[in-house]
Amino acid sequence: MAEPAPSSDAALVLFSGGQDSSVCLAWALERYARVETVGFDYGQRHAIEMTARDEVRRQVAARFPQWARRLGEDHVLDLRGFGAVGESALTTDRAIEMDVRGLPSTFVPGRNLVFLIYAAALADRRGIDALVGGMCETDFSGYPDCRRDTLDALQTALNLGMARDFRVETPLMRLTKPQTWGLAKALGGEVLVQLIVEDSHTCYRGERGQLHPWGHGCGDCPACELRAKGYEDWDAAGREALVP
Repeated sequence: MAEPAPSSDAALVLFSGGQDSSVCLAWALERYARVETVGFDYGQRHAIEMTARDEVRRQVAARFPQWARRLGEDHVLDLRGFGAVGESALTTDRAIEMDVRGLPSTFVPGRNLVFLIYAAALADRRGIDALVGGMCETDFSGYPDCRRDTLDALQTALNLGMARDFRVETPLMRLTKPQTWGLAKALGGEVLVQLIVEDSHTCYRGERGQLHPWGHGCGDCPACELRAKGYEDWDAAGREALVP
């Protein structure tokens, strides 16, 4: 079977099933005629996100008919070998704390770089030019592979190494967490906000349990604290939409 011709009207979203990647999925669906998703199983402790991502996709298709026709195939790639090499508090039962470099123990070395390399290889075969990720250097956990200059360098390497014109798009790069909630509302109104609260998963410990105003989670890991504070600040400021 012939490979699809490269398309400037298609996107591949790096989709974990968390808050940020769910907003990125909506962002891409608003802009591209065909949107596919890719998830990565790297042995993460919060493997519940692999279930959450399926539910988010189902709910997006059900609640937003205008996006349903644009939502294409989902792909899941097995990166457990990488997860074992990049051992961290995200892949083993370790305390979540700062290491000697000042990085959180949840940092998986090179995770976003590996994700994008695999995503680019998949996108090459799918005829897709745009790679969309939820990396952010405004409200993030100190991960150096979330910085835009890191991703610019990788984009250059991908295009040189694959003779392509990939675009690594990061719509959340300059946004705070309250602004990310505002972007969700701008894209899909309170319906999308509630979908993200109820169905997405961000907690590093993989806990669902109680549904907080901001979503499910343990409430005290760095991911939960960042998400909760962002939601509370956005709510206190009047739940305004951010024009995308």
